[in-house]
Amino acid sequence: MRTTSGALWLLGLFLVWPLLAIAATWFHLDAAGWQTLRDMADTVLPRYAATSLWLCLGVGVGVAMIGTGAALAVTIFDFPGRRFFEWALLLPLAVPPYVVAYGYTDFLQFAGPLQNALRAAFGLEGRMFPEVRNLGGAIWVLSFTLYPYVYLLTRTALAERASNLLDAAALLGAPWWRRLWQVALPMARPAIAAGVALALMETLADFGVVSYFGVQSFTAGIYKAWLALDDRYAAAQLATVLLALVALFLHIEQSAQKRLRFSSRQTATLTQAPKPVRLHGRGLALAWLACTIPLMAGFVLPVLFMLRPLLGEWTQLQLAPFGQWAFNSLRLGLLTAVLASAVALALGLLVRIRPQGPTQWLARSIGLGYAVPGAVVVVGLLLPLDWVRQIWPESPLGALMTATSLGLVWAYLVRFTSVALQSVQSGYSRIPRSLDESSQLLGCRGWALLARVHWPLLRRPVAAAALLVFVDVMKELPATLVLRPFNSDTLAVMAYQLARDERLGEAALPALALVLVGLVPVILLSRTLRSGR
Repeated sequence: MRTTSGALWLLGLFLVWPLLAIAATWFHLDAAGWQTLRDMADTVLPRYAATSLWLCLGVGVGVAMIGTGAALAVTIFDFPGRRFFEWALLLPLAVPPYVVAYGYTDFLQFAGPLQNALRAAFGLEGRMFPEVRNLGGAIWVLSFTLYPYVYLLTRTALAERASNLLDAAALLGAPWWRRLWQVALPMARPAIAAGVALALMETLADFGVVSYFGVQSFTAGIYKAWLALDDRYAAAQLATVLLALVALFLHIEQSAQKRLRFSSRQTATLTQAPKPVRLHGRGLALAWLACTIPLMAGFVLPVLFMLRPLLGEWTQLQLAPFGQWAFNSLRLGLLTAVLASAVALALGLLVRIRPQGPTQWLARSIGLGYAVPGAVVVVGLLLPLDWVRQIWPESPLGALMTATSLGLVWAYLVRFTSVALQSVQSGYSRIPRSLDESSQLLGCRGWALLARVHWPLLRRPVAAAALLVFVDVMKELPATLVLRPFNSDTLAVMAYQLARDERLGEAALPALALVLVGLVPVILLSRTLRSGR
């Protein structure tokens, strides 16, 4: 087991290598590098910072209002359609944000069907609506696709911790609006903060929406510095700033999660969901609006917008390339899912056997991967190739990283192993340690303990981990866009490239395929929540 622990530590080092490489760039800056950094601070850096700040501010306010309103509606109140909205409000999680951006652009742009119909019906000329591709459009798209983070955490917090307090307030004669303002919202505040922090990390990591809408955020700036300006050190410095912002939001999310755990310990007996208040009249209309608008704007309308050009150009579509894109996506997704699940299972066993000391640090370091944007991972993987090339000019590492799937799978593992690890550790938390102690007394230790005792109890968490990693890999855009081998396009890459070339009818097919794949974990999640209740 000691040899295996050393191998796992070496593997963990490979998974945190991109972060270490980006941090090391500050020690390689020469006079020209510092001058480039000063030039960036005088030119593009303030614009990137201001744009990212406004983007995060808009998305943060948007997801907080949308997610909290929907969670309060389905948890505190009772109205026709409530059970449907409980699971349907999770559906925007299945749609990649850049797919939503394509759908809205195709329908609302100057040459889109809506403005053409209005001009033909009323004899008008010119533009009917403002341009969709701007900062406001990006805030709209990201708010309605990321609000489920707030909705899910807030709904869980209210269902688990607000029951008796809300009932007590009702017995004391407090009206429903006062119970909502003075009891439910304070109880849900840590959950709202955690959900907003998760949404903001996704916002900073997004590349598809900001690139397609022409928003100059940090992620778009990293790709511009790397690919357009061919300045890798400038890209690394931008990645460092972005990484610092992600670390800030990650700290906020972890602090909120600690407060959630503290509240859960204090109210461990409050497990019954609050008795909902029956709504009528104006209250019923407001609850329907709070649930219908997010569902329509984040899932139904984008899917319909993408179906329209797909059905209109169905006979002109080339299905053979689509089959190749789907095969590449499936191949990469399955390979990464198997590897990430195996690594997570081995790391979970190591943490289980040695819960204190360096193993916890290793697990937490790997857990940072999911919070790191794909653009930062790409910079951290490719930048050391320059250092190796200076020492070993004929090194084959560059070809291995960019001409094969090695670099791409490595990037996927850096980002998504933490997803699998969280699922495995969640499964381990349900296995009593008394089973380990009994097995060790009978001589079953190490890998035998995993194979004969843990594995039968971890099959479902490991399967869930593999499914989540598979779906995340299918939808991943930034890392795939840069690191994919020649002639190995995926569904996500082709949906982005076809939409960028204004071929939205052709982009609709891979985009909707990604939506169908994303529906699988959302359906399983909704079933889990319903059975848990």
